[in-house]
Amino acid sequence: MEISEVRKRVLATIDRAKRTAAARRTLVDQAAREYDLFLERVAIPIFRMVGNALRAEGYVFTIFTPGGSVRLMSDRSSEDYIELALETSGAEPQVIGKTSRGRGRRVIELERPIGTGGPICNLSETDVLDFVLKELEPFVER
Repeated sequence: MEISEVRKRVLATIDRAKRTAAARRTLVDQAAREYDLFLERVAIPIFRMVGNALRAEGYVFTIFTPGGSVRLMSDRSSEDYIELALETSGAEPQVIGKTSRGRGRRVIELERPIGTGGPICNLSETDVLDFVLKELEPFVER
């Protein structure tokens, strides 16, 4: 094989990688903007309503909004929480639900995507509420 052919193919690969990276950055930036609106308009209000309902029933949970996420955390243990965050490392950015539960010395952590896929702006209050209520069951069954 000729060096000129190898060089052409290397340059084509570099160019393709740069274009793909630029397109990915654009996609991630758009997802971050949509996610910020989703947090403000959908996720945080739902988490607050759930937190208030839990508090009224005698379960002490606090809502936190650390940089780019929302977390419902038990006041009894900082290891017990339900959180939403934007995951951008996969093929497409998506909202991920994270749950952490302390069981004795063990900590059980789970992650799963929220909703049925598609753009973040398509996630509804029902998607968020369904996720939170399903993940809340182990915390309130005791």
